[in-house]
This record gives sequence, structure tokens and C-alpha cells, in this order.
Amino acid sequence: MNQYPRIRDLREDADLTQAQVGEQLGLSQRTYAYYESGQRMVPPEVLCALGDLYGVSVDYLLGRTDRREMNR
Repeated sequence: MNQYPRIRDLREDADLTQAQVGEQLGLSQRTYAYYESGQRMVPPEVLCALGDLYGVSVDYLLGRTDRREMNR
């Protein structure tokens, strides 16, 4: 199982609930919670949507870099 601690941290920093993020992404709270806890892998399209939501790169979300900036 992969865990995605940065998506939880970014959500909490933004003072959002799992339900609020799920709604913005078109997901149920339960599905989003599975992604956040690592019980399910986050699909690429959801990673991209999360990056857009928080203004960070997918590499940052995955822990591949500590740079938050997106390449544009």
C-alpha cells in the first residue's frame, strides 16, 4: 500500500474536510479517504486534479521532490 501523506497535509493546511475535497474532485468522501490513506492508488487524473487544486506538482504530491512549484 502506498500512503500519500502530502495530500492529507495539504488538505489540512487548506482547512478542508475529506468530503469537501471529494466534492471538488467529483468523488465520494469514502473514495477520497481511501486515496488519502493509501488503501487505493490515486489515479493519474485525480493526482493532476489535486495538484491543480493545491497549486503543486504531482511529483510533490508523490514525494518525488520537495519543490511545490508546477512546471508550466
